[in-house]
Amino acid sequence: MKKIFITGSTTGLGYLAGKKLIEDGNEVYLHARNHAKAVELREQLPGIKGIAVGDLSKPEEVKQIAQQVNSWGKMDAIIQNAGVYTSDANLTYRVNVAAPYVLTCLIKQPQRLIYVASGMHIGSQLEIDHIENSLDYSSSKLAVMLLMKKVARSFDNTAVNAVDPGWVPTRMGGSMANDDLEEGYLGQVWLSQSDDPAAQKSGNCYYHRQPEKYDQRVDDERFQDALCEKLAVLTKIKLK
Repeated sequence: MKKIFITGSTTGLGYLAGKKLIEDGNEVYLHARNHAKAVELREQLPGIKGIAVGDLSKPEEVKQIAQQVNSWGKMDAIIQNAGVYTSDANLTYRVNVAAPYVLTCLIKQPQRLIYVASGMHIGSQLEIDHIENSLDYSSSKLAVMLLMKKVARSFDNTAVNAVDPGWVPTRMGGSMANDDLEEGYLGQVWLSQSDDPAAQKSGNCYYHRQPEKYDQRVDDERFQDALCEKLAVLTKIKLK
């Protein structure tokens, strides 16, 4: 049994991953944007051990989420699943990049840390100097991949990886999505609890539990460092 926290878990992949992990006998903690959604989530999944409440678009509430998670003790695994697909560049920055960065900095270091990525990051443009006002979904996922790689370098004794769920028919993906929904969330489940040696390595990206090729800029350590230095300035929180 593992102790696992998942962001963005009232619907979609985060919810399905949480449901499966509870069914597998794990101690699962989920996240809801507000108290009303937390009540609904508790009714749907009574096996939840706890629900962190907070809006990832609001910096102070992100810090409160970290405090709630830390009050439950150290997690075995954390899945940074939450994300938005919107034309609002600043909202994309706050939810898709700043929130997982701050939570990574503030929550006690787990044994496994999983970031939800996307193949859409390949070839995207990322303006680090203006990241807070220039992101689209694709470039936000390039930033997430860079963050994953930087954290993999920085966190000893933690398996840090990314998972690409594919284009799956969730609320975000839409009804036209043609990828395998079950494989989409099982990738998160596998990385967070499996004894498979591949799931316990660090610095990789997986698609349907298989290694996935990614944009080679992600391996540029100077690019990784530049991103995290900028995020430290913007959030006033430094990655340890």
